[in-house]
Amino acid sequence: MSLFRPALTLLLVFTVLLGLVYPAAITGVSRVLFPAQAAGSLVHEGGRVVGSSLIGQPFDDPRYFWGRPSATAPVPYNAAASTGSNQGPMNPALGDAVKARIEALRAADPGNDVPIPVDLVTASGSGLDPHISPAAAHYQVPRVARARSLSEARVRSLVGKAIERRRLGVIGEPRVNVLLLNMALDHAGA
Repeated sequence: MSLFRPALTLLLVFTVLLGLVYPAAITGVSRVLFPAQAAGSLVHEGGRVVGSSLIGQPFDDPRYFWGRPSATAPVPYNAAASTGSNQGPMNPALGDAVKARIEALRAADPGNDVPIPVDLVTASGSGLDPHISPAAAHYQVPRVARARSLSEARVRSLVGKAIERRRLGVIGEPRVNVLLLNMALDHAGA
């Protein structure tokens, strides 16, 4: 009994400290220092939330740029089901899925014979990636320009403006946030 009381006391103290006080303090500090990120990096338009800059969204209209395939099922880009497919390069199911995605991209833009960037046919590790590579965005320019009756030069210009560079010049890869690019397209007036 002499060991039970100190153990129970420490359990309660650390439960309150690490289960309530610490998370509340970190949440409070993050809301002060990084308010947008702490609130989910939500993207607003016209007074309403249209998405998050951190979670991809399904776009399948030819007028929009399409993101990476989502690995979450049955609902794409479901943050509550974030996971990769865990299919390795030797898995026939992955090969079949990639072939189907290639066929869908070719069918959506039959005149485009440029090699398809790998990020348009493979899901990210989380299955939620909101970004595509600049190459994946440029691959889609002819389809989007045609569907919106815009010049390819105009759409390429929007892609160029949407490219996010490496952080501090060395961290990460250049990328394009699909939601923000599609919003820029909508604001371009076509």
